[in-house]
Amino acid sequence: MHQYIPYLVVAFIYIAVAADFWRSAKSSLDTDASASSHSLHSAMIALGLMLHGYLLYRDIFAVGGFNLGFYYALSAILWLTVLIYWIADLKHALHSLQAFVLPPAAIFVLLPAFAIENYYLPTAEANLFMAHIAIAILAYSLFTFAALHALLMTIAERTLHKQPTLIKLPSFPPLIVMDSLLFKVIKLGFVLLTITLISGMLFSEQVFGKPLQWNHKTIFSIASWLIYAWLLYGRYRYGWRGKTAIRWTLFGFVLLLLAYVGSRFVLHILLGR
Repeated sequence: MHQYIPYLVVAFIYIAVAADFWRSAKSSLDTDASASSHSLHSAMIALGLMLHGYLLYRDIFAVGGFNLGFYYALSAILWLTVLIYWIADLKHALHSLQAFVLPPAAIFVLLPAFAIENYYLPTAEANLFMAHIAIAILAYSLFTFAALHALLMTIAERTLHKQPTLIKLPSFPPLIVMDSLLFKVIKLGFVLLTITLISGMLFSEQVFGKPLQWNHKTIFSIASWLIYAWLLYGRYRYGWRGKTAIRWTLFGFVLLLLAYVGSRFVLHILLGR
């Protein structure tokens, strides 16, 4: 039972911060009280992130190997999502966005504690392979964040125009701030996805033990890369933002998701096995 305690602590921190935010948002605290509450939230999230990060490091690099289990990948994606919002919140007010992603993060942080299947890659035998996998997972995580953020932008935009939505955000940062954060993440994700594709093509035989195969995984990955390249070009050339940027972001993510589809996507897609 004691092995579950660290995971439960992190989940409790995430849930407590989210619940207190929604409570304070409904009670309309004064400016001083709101600032104090925000500082406390930020400190608690930082603590949760450190504990969550430690658990991921311990579990992923357990028993001298590189654990690519499905639950660990999900937990890492939500950890990165919370981290990005926490860093952005230091400059911009993203309280409601953090409160929105903390509950699912609390759920996903618990998954590794109950993980049944693990997939270990010996670290001593495949440094290049590990680097390729790590960059691929990070790129996928960033685009997952971008897709989630795009959905939140949709909710914020509909709320701003007083249109009906299934989810209500009591407050949200200016759409221009959300738009800027979206493209910063997409740019970084695009760079990492480019490195992933190039390394996969150049080192396919060495890394995967077989030449590059033109299957659905390769085709959808390249198609997603082209969509994000087109989106970034449209941003630079035509100043795309708002609904146009959201549509292309989600379209690119769907293609990327199709490339990774499968009950064991880490093993079958990223490992190519």
